[in-house]
Amino acid sequence: MVHVDGPVGLEGVGVCFDDERAVADAGVVVLAMLARRLGIEALVDERVVLGERVGAANEGAKVMTLISAMALGADCIDDCDVLRSGRTADVLGHRVMAPSTLGTFLRAFTFGHVRQLDRVLGETIERAWAAGAGPGEGRLVVDIDSFVGETFGPTKQGAAFGYTRVRGYHPILATRADTGEVLHIRLRTGSANTSRGFGRFLDELLARVERAGATGPRLLRADSGFWNKQTFDRLDRAGWQFSIGVRLQPQIRAAIEAIDEAAWQTLEDYPDTSIAQIAETTLAGRRLIVRRVRTLDRQGQLLPTWELFPFLTNRLDDLAIVEAEHRQHAVVELAIRDLKDQALAHFPSGTFMANAAWTVIAALAHNLLRWTSVIGLPGQTIRAARTLRRRLLALPGRLTRTARRWTLHLPARWPWQHDFVRALARIRALPAA
Repeated sequence: MVHVDGPVGLEGVGVCFDDERAVADAGVVVLAMLARRLGIEALVDERVVLGERVGAANEGAKVMTLISAMALGADCIDDCDVLRSGRTADVLGHRVMAPSTLGTFLRAFTFGHVRQLDRVLGETIERAWAAGAGPGEGRLVVDIDSFVGETFGPTKQGAAFGYTRVRGYHPILATRADTGEVLHIRLRTGSANTSRGFGRFLDELLARVERAGATGPRLLRADSGFWNKQTFDRLDRAGWQFSIGVRLQPQIRAAIEAIDEAAWQTLEDYPDTSIAQIAETTLAGRRLIVRRVRTLDRQGQLLPTWELFPFLTNRLDDLAIVEAEHRQHAVVELAIRDLKDQALAHFPSGTFMANAAWTVIAALAHNLLRWTSVIGLPGQTIRAARTLRRRLLALPGRLTRTARRWTLHLPARWPWQHDFVRALARIRALPAA
């Protein structure tokens, strides 16, 4: 070890990329260990069968290469090449594939193959929940939403201008409120209506949650884009609670206008820039809860009319509790933010099904980051993906071997070294799938 007593003279520092023992983003060993304990590579090899298509074979290694790179912030196929630098590949526990091979692999996917990959996502959730990440008999809150994933260039198959006037795709996803993990996701064309395919998506989501072992109370929240009577009936039959926004159609507005003025309750915890009140009534035998808001304009004067935010629910709890928890549906945006901050910053292929496969793999990588916090660091705040990468994954290392024992040397005085050691020890203690 060479000790330097003073600052390095930056002007005279030479640069040489020749260290064969260096490990880029050495903290990925924690994520790799969790993926091994969950048996993701073997699960992909078993479930995803591309047959004789060009790009088939070694599906598990290819998916794991994409997952590892996405967890480190990759948003395009070429970013996966960082895994081949130095001895990084030696700490991943899987074979690292070249970007050109990964591109061919993704373009081999059809709709049926994407569904096979989606099955892998569901079974991985089952294994993670069995390992301690699940709600068990506790309460499960699921948020459903859609978002526009922007694409660049006019040649992306299925990309189109939607309601935001941004060219892209329009995925639908379901997330778990307390952990932010993605329970289900599906890529749709950019011009798809918000509710397109929602009925089948919901059936698959409910079945997946039941298989994963959530046996406690279950609540589903969504905005008005997913409102229809069939959804309410389906959730009632499945024993789920729900609070789902509704559009201000004539019968909804009439029901709200019929509410007595004395029934409105002011929300004291609302931001000072607005006045908000809540009240409830019934619509077709269901409980209709409304929040009305008057916001200050630029001159500090209240707007003359109320903005109305109604939703229907089958919950029987106190009005204030139900309304406050429905507002918390906004936490789904945090998961969307994380997805867009890494793999779904844009979609790398010109082929729609390749991008659909990329989307499901992105959800797997996102979930591994979340489970690293839930399982490895229980009781701590679940950090955003960018924060977790900076603290636990994106740290340099050097891999050495002495007396037939491998050692991964990490930076001395790393601020979060105790979290790293704790998370690695807890994940290593998990039984193999």
